[in-house]
Order: sequence, then structure tokens, then C-alpha cells
Amino acid sequence: MVKNKKVHVKVGDEVTIISGSYKNQTGEVRQVNRKTGKVIVQGINLKFKHAKPTTENEIGEIKQLEAPIHHSNMKVN
Repeated sequence: MVKNKKVHVKVGDEVTIISGSYKNQTGEVRQVNRKTGKVIVQGINLKFKHAKPTTENEIGEIKQLEAPIHHSNMKVN
């Protein structure tokens, strides 16, 4: 049985990052995962995903995605 962690933020909150490489940046919470305690914030912790073409007519692409951050590294504004 997996317990859900108590998370102090909810979807739609405006948060400020208090530690890490994105310190002092603000963004809106888009998604909360209570099982892992991680949060996805709009415009913060961006990672690149390289996708190869699947057919000969299609071209490859580089997608920019937001990676999750632990909820303890942010505070609500």
C-alpha cells in the first residue's frame, strides 16, 4: 500500500523556487504527484527530449519538457 504524502502546494498556486539552479524564479503549479511528492512548475526545470523520426517522410524533433521538482524546494507566494 502506497501512502500519499502531504504536499503544501496545489494546482494553480504561484510558487517561488528556494533551492537549486532555478532559485528565486517563480511559476505556476501545473501538476502535483502526491505519491512521489514532486511538482511540475510552468517554465521551471526545463529538459530536452530528442525524438527520432519514425518514418522516412517525418523529421526528428527536439521537445522541451518541464521536469518535476520536489515540493520542499519551493514556497507559495
